[in-house]
Amino acid sequence: MTLRRAFLIIVQRNLLNLSEFLHKEVPDAGMILPFESELSPDLRSETVRKGEEIPVLITATEERLGAVVAAMNSVYQNSKANVVFTIVTLNDTVGHLKFYLPVYIPEAEKAIYLDDDVIVQGDIQELYETNLKPGHAAAFSEDCDSASSKGIVRGAGNQNNYMGFLDFKKEAIKKLGMRANTCSFNPGVIVANLTEWRNQNITRQLEHWMELNKQNDLYSKTLAESIVTPPLLVVFYKRHSNIDPMWHIRHLGTTGAQNRYSPQFVKAAKLLHWNGHYKPWSRTSAFTDVWDKWFIADPTGKFQPVRRHTGDN
Repeated sequence: MTLRRAFLIIVQRNLLNLSEFLHKEVPDAGMILPFESELSPDLRSETVRKGEEIPVLITATEERLGAVVAAMNSVYQNSKANVVFTIVTLNDTVGHLKFYLPVYIPEAEKAIYLDDDVIVQGDIQELYETNLKPGHAAAFSEDCDSASSKGIVRGAGNQNNYMGFLDFKKEAIKKLGMRANTCSFNPGVIVANLTEWRNQNITRQLEHWMELNKQNDLYSKTLAESIVTPPLLVVFYKRHSNIDPMWHIRHLGTTGAQNRYSPQFVKAAKLLHWNGHYKPWSRTSAFTDVWDKWFIADPTGKFQPVRRHTGDN
């Protein structure tokens, strides 16, 4: 299908809030919303989009759709690529929805997944062209890479290795033969080979480990307290490719992020991720000025960044 518009957004769940953000009317059927993109007030001339379609999936709870629009805006302004966004939103937790990439993008052979708390400063085409090794269904950023591990103290059982996410005392984990000190990876940005994903039945494998966790509590009480990352760590152990570290600068949502990275480094990063407790639309997050550059005010007033001074909104 040839796209004559800047974007095609396919929304799999509640579409109302997103359409309100974009001042568009929701179609009655099909859940497909094509529109002329004016995501930034500064973009008045139409950009010519070239090349193959680049599928990008973003998931978010309904209350965070404003963050999705900011992420989309950053992608749009920094690339001339022919991007096709799929937005998936629920009223509750959405982290596990990344397990179902081929379901939401059924015709694609390759796709990018992004968390909603990211800003893209590079050309998304470059990320899309990440080389995946033969047989690998996904590429991630390892938590021990030099770009994002700065200032983090390593040790047994921290959130940089498998021990921080999985209970290695459990028999189901023991018998896998995985090394507990293996560097973990962050699934907030994924470049996926969906053909391999389908062929290897990755989604079913991930569901299997979610089911085992319900029965045996394999990872719910670990240091990371994550229920999304552990199944991915198991399924993709020694079977994933790596993303260029500058394409996933992480931990901007953690304590001390302002001291971990210099403004110059943040400016040079291709993709910024505010993973952690402090989101860029909150009062106490680091580098909120970077995120604010891409934020578009919600005309309904439902999504509003919180800033220390009223005049900063």
